[in-house]
Amino acid sequence: MEDTADPKDATRRDFMVLTACSMTAVGAACATWPLIDSLNPSADVLAMSSVEIDISHVLPGQNSTFKWRGKPVFVFNRTDAQVAAARAVPMSELRDPQMDQDRVKKGKDNLLVTIGICTHLGCVPITDLGGEYGGYFCPCHGSHYDTSGRIRKGPAPFNLEVPPYEFISDTKIRIG
Repeated sequence: MEDTADPKDATRRDFMVLTACSMTAVGAACATWPLIDSLNPSADVLAMSSVEIDISHVLPGQNSTFKWRGKPVFVFNRTDAQVAAARAVPMSELRDPQMDQDRVKKGKDNLLVTIGICTHLGCVPITDLGGEYGGYFCPCHGSHYDTSGRIRKGPAPFNLEVPPYEFISDTKIRIG
């Protein structure tokens, strides 16, 4: 049998198939994009992901509380004596051993930044009373933290968490 098909018909058919497939792909992408875009965090969540804090008013020996991602953040401007006391604690005495140097930024040893949520059941520790170790005391179940935010006594299993932060200047930090 002899093929009597015109070569122009084949070219036209290939063009129509290619055009239909391309339009289907573009339509599918246009229909799928809003769904994928809806999975991104909203603008208010992105705005809370990092916060800049002026710490110039936090005097030596003082604690200040700020808010980040709906959580309290403690900024503790420790005195030289408090830093020395925190560094003198033997690791064998700590339930969650962590050196004080690992909880602060190098060169800013006096400034401790922690998330102010007890690691036992999520209460907010008291910064004024200091507990038995001069740091924080959780009134809910009696956890005591030292001046480095490390658990020393009570039911809390872990140290107070140190959030990701960096110094923008000597008086400003960015958390998040």
